[in-house]
Amino acid sequence: MTTHRTARLLATTATTGAVIALTATVASAHVHITPDTTAAGGYAVLTVRVPNESADASTVGVTVDLPTDTPLTYVSVQPTPGWTAEVVDGALPEPVEVNGATLTQAPLQVVWTATDGGIGDGEFQQFEISTGPLPEEGVDLVLPTHQAYSDGSVVDWDEVSTDGTEPENPAPEFTTTAAVAEDGAAEDAADDEPTAAPVSTGTTAGATPDTLGRWLGGLGLLAGVAALAVALTRRRNA
Repeated sequence: MTTHRTARLLATTATTGAVIALTATVASAHVHITPDTTAAGGYAVLTVRVPNESADASTVGVTVDLPTDTPLTYVSVQPTPGWTAEVVDGALPEPVEVNGATLTQAPLQVVWTATDGGIGDGEFQQFEISTGPLPEEGVDLVLPTHQAYSDGSVVDWDEVSTDGTEPENPAPEFTTTAAVAEDGAAEDAADDEPTAAPVSTGTTAGATPDTLGRWLGGLGLLAGVAALAVALTRRRNA
């Protein structure tokens, strides 16, 4: 009886472990976008991690859709060997106020196209976007991403969860956080600034005169004059 229970327990444990491993594998296969900062008003580097999920085709194109309700006015890309990159500008669905200015156009997409084979089976590639300024704290930035394969198929990572569970093709997203205050850094810099030493003018108010030094100087002068007089007298007598 004990042997059967042990065998059943081992079988259940193995099955559970297999399910967890499969879930982790599926989740890790998603396209991810990771910002190096989420601070409102700042500029972030977004790392787009794209794994290839097909055993029969390679990934030859990646397109990231940028937000239009909170547009990012500055977007640039880091060159990736074997890929071309293009930032696509266009008209916004409706005018948007950003920092007191009304925007009707903004960067809408970043498109990478493979020039040398793309991403093969069991491989992944990372692309980087420099962008900003990020919108105010608490804004969810959703960045739908489209993965094109060499067989003509396209996987759209554009689904947003509505009930807290992860959808089949989740869209990459992140939430902005509080802005980083710069006052502290400025104060530290001021505290670190060296203080100039006071310059003596020789007539500082409240300074005590060196009386002994003056007397010694005067006596030396009188001794010199007396010696000169004696020398002249001896010369005349001679």
